[in-house]
Amino acid sequence: MRKRRLVALFIMAAFIMLATMAFAAGGDAEAVNYGFWSIIPPLLAIVLAFVTKEVILSLLLGVFSGALISVFATSNSGFFMKLIESYTKTFEYPVNALADSWHAGIIVFTLTIGGMVGVIAKMGGTRAIANALAKKAQTARSAQLATALMGVVVFFDDYANTLIVGPTMRPLTDKLRVSREKLSYIVDSTAAPVATMAAISTWIGYELGLIGDAFKSLGVEVNPYSVFFQSIPYRMYGIFALVMVFMVGAMMRDFGPMYEAEKRARLTGKVLADGAEPMLSTDFEKDLESKNIPLRVSNALVPILTLVIFAFIGLWYSGGGLEQPFTWDGIRDAFGNADASAALIWASALASIVAVVMAISQNIMTLKEALEAWVEGAKSLVITTIILILAWSIGSIASDLGTAEYLVQVISSSLPSWTIPVLVFVISAIVAFATGTSWGTMAIMLPLAVPLAAAYTGGEPSTLVYATLGAVLTGSTFGDHCSPISDTTIMSSMASSADHIDHVKTQLPYALTAAGLAAVVGYIPVGLGMPVWLSLILGVAGIWAILKFYGKSTDPKDLKA
Repeated sequence: MRKRRLVALFIMAAFIMLATMAFAAGGDAEAVNYGFWSIIPPLLAIVLAFVTKEVILSLLLGVFSGALISVFATSNSGFFMKLIESYTKTFEYPVNALADSWHAGIIVFTLTIGGMVGVIAKMGGTRAIANALAKKAQTARSAQLATALMGVVVFFDDYANTLIVGPTMRPLTDKLRVSREKLSYIVDSTAAPVATMAAISTWIGYELGLIGDAFKSLGVEVNPYSVFFQSIPYRMYGIFALVMVFMVGAMMRDFGPMYEAEKRARLTGKVLADGAEPMLSTDFEKDLESKNIPLRVSNALVPILTLVIFAFIGLWYSGGGLEQPFTWDGIRDAFGNADASAALIWASALASIVAVVMAISQNIMTLKEALEAWVEGAKSLVITTIILILAWSIGSIASDLGTAEYLVQVISSSLPSWTIPVLVFVISAIVAFATGTSWGTMAIMLPLAVPLAAAYTGGEPSTLVYATLGAVLTGSTFGDHCSPISDTTIMSSMASSADHIDHVKTQLPYALTAAGLAAVVGYIPVGLGMPVWLSLILGVAGIWAILKFYGKSTDPKDLKA
């Protein structure tokens, strides 16, 4: 650990000297083009997180580097004064991140979910549901498939998906020796990839708005919802990522770091690696035996169903559902306009109240004990909230420095029409991974990509336009799915009680496999005129072949110590 920290400090010291030389002159803030320097904050945070495994330190240094670049580029103060200004500016970003109502809502929702989980666990609900599920899912294979299926069922919001599926299925996967790395991978892979393609979700309104604006800029009248559906077959990364989750579970074959994690769990029962630092404590159940608490499935099921049902109702209501006709289009529009953070807070608070009332009414806990259990559960997520705030801060810095615009400018160039979908997909994936935001990437890329594709087709919607549109939306999902500075990646680690960097390291080869197939058998052939259905078949076949011939069995009878 000491060597890792020395490396981190060396990198930071070298960066300070380079930044000083580059920006010592100072200048006009509005005239500055940060260029290459704009990618330093997210790049530094990501690299240091992998090298040191100290996520908070890495993110904080990333934030500081962004402040340093900004101040040295724009301030005319002396050298030491610039350092002081950089230090103070560093802490403006977390404060601004917390001041954002959406971010504040997600923090409150996350802590409230943690409190609910704490109460449910203390009254034996999570253990009871694990025991009940174990009667149906008695192998690691069935546990993985059940978790993936539940992730698809909770389709309406990626945050709700993550924070419901992870804590609910973790006791079962632990019991059946499925590693926390695998659990977090399944949870993450059925969150954003599902929500972005769902016909009713918290993403739909945002995507429809961007699609409508992109075509309006071309002077073309389209039905955004129709275009949305037309683009779904071209969301190849999301489709392949989902297929891979189910195929990995069904075939019981893994590769790369995930294979080692699964082998460890199967042979030793260690669901976490030695030295791992899970982002959520699971010590809530330690007093169950000594207190003789009865294990009832309803103690978990009722609060969780309350959360799911009222999250759905809350999303509909907050989006103006009462003013809309109760039809498919009305429900869709309500979800598209929903205030997701507010609706999820309402639902999680109500679910927490239900859990507390159930614990008291069954004489499992007193009111004081139930509230203490709630606070203990919420406290277990403090580290997660700090990481989320710093990740959002990195995103703000990337926006201020123009990271995404720089990457688009560097990578894009004048190329034949058949290269447009794959080029747009690669750029979107890189931008989303570097900035940790899919929505931000969509907002930047769609106004650029759709007109670019339409220029080759006379402005009308066509296969090339739909493929390019799908490439933007699914390429943006790639970053949201697997970037270590993405909020949903962080929340997947937390919900699964996994070590964050272990989750990222084990998931990334799978995400890159799905992305590689999307590019090679998807966007390149489609750009050349091949039917999209054939690309989808080739992609699924490719996943099967990679797992069959490159992957290794994680079935206990095939493993050797």
